[in-house]
Amino acid sequence: MNDYKALRTFLLAAEKRNFAQVARELDMTPAAVTRAIAALEEDLGVQLFVRTTRQVSLTTDGAIYAAQVQPAMEVLENARKEVMNMHKADHGRLRISAPTWFGQQILPPILSGFTELYPKISFEISLADGLVNIIDDDYDLAIRISAAPSDKFTIWRKISIVHRILVAAPGSRFADMKHPNELTPDDCLAYSGESKRETWTLSDGSGSATISAGRAFSANSGGVLADMAAHGTGVAMLPKFHVAEHLRTGRLIHVLNGWSPPDLWLTLYYPPYQALPPRIASFSKFFEQQAPAFMTAIE
Repeated sequence: MNDYKALRTFLLAAEKRNFAQVARELDMTPAAVTRAIAALEEDLGVQLFVRTTRQVSLTTDGAIYAAQVQPAMEVLENARKEVMNMHKADHGRLRISAPTWFGQQILPPILSGFTELYPKISFEISLADGLVNIIDDDYDLAIRISAAPSDKFTIWRKISIVHRILVAAPGSRFADMKHPNELTPDDCLAYSGESKRETWTLSDGSGSATISAGRAFSANSGGVLADMAAHGTGVAMLPKFHVAEHLRTGRLIHVLNGWSPPDLWLTLYYPPYQALPPRIASFSKFFEQQAPAFMTAIE
């Protein structure tokens, strides 16, 4: 018998003062309970119980030992339950990293729907537009809108295609452009997780054009880029759902309509699990079912 079970048997016997009742509650035989207590007494070198034909009672040493062991066993039992719950589909805690705009606009209804199905799963959400180190920062999963990751140590799952478009203010000099060569690097507002330049590759189906973006302005926030473009500062290349409200209100228009950048993907990133823990698998399946519809609705 392992130490944990032996101590659990001892504490229940100290509470019930009846080995037969302990045996029933722990699904043991009375003889097994007696052997467990005897082995613990031998290990400690003291007598824990006084046993007669009528009753079982604690010795002074037994009472002292029970008082000392009880708090530690409660801690161990709580830890045991928490670890076991972490591996249930409907229990545990999820630490999730998500892009700021996505986390504000799309994630809340998804989380609300999931919580209705799994009320015993709790969440810790961190919003950040830059890439995170999912392993060092101890996230269970990360939601990202990106190209294929270069990190070979994470697992990633494609959820849905994310289309990007070029946008600018309707009254700006960019509104009537016909070809990307009308843009200079200073005109292109770059998205960069490290606020650096980026390269835009645009295609019209028969040819392509490459532009260095971000020489004059770059940011790690799509919201900032959209607002800068709406003020006439330049052209931004952003996911369509990200600028949908700006397009509806007329603050931005789609420019260079015939030219398209490569699509991105809405993805889920995971640490290198051999198999997804059940609670993470449950959320991932629900997210995969719900997220595309919410994104389409916003567009």
